[in-house]
Amino acid sequence: MSRETWNIDRGRPRGLYRDPENGWVFGVCAGLADFCNFRVGTVRLIAFVCLIVFFWATVLLYIGATLLFREKPLVYSGSRAEYEFWRRRDTERDWGRT
Repeated sequence: MSRETWNIDRGRPRGLYRDPENGWVFGVCAGLADFCNFRVGTVRLIAFVCLIVFFWATVLLYIGATLLFREKPLVYSGSRAEYEFWRRRDTERDWGRT
């Protein structure tokens, strides 16, 4: 995979990115909603109204954002103790295998 993994010590990812897992087409609206702390439906509604009013400008901006924004890094959203448990190196001792 070319996507980098999120580091639990550095916090959530910053900057503009696409979120294809939560998006419909390429995830641009979902990424903008996460960056601006809006609901995804609100950003999609604004994008739809802009698509009706300014068709070519909106299409060009969406394609440009698709090409320029990187994909959202993988995010771990569990607790610190759970993260440490699953990342522990000595798994054979923990599971009783010899």
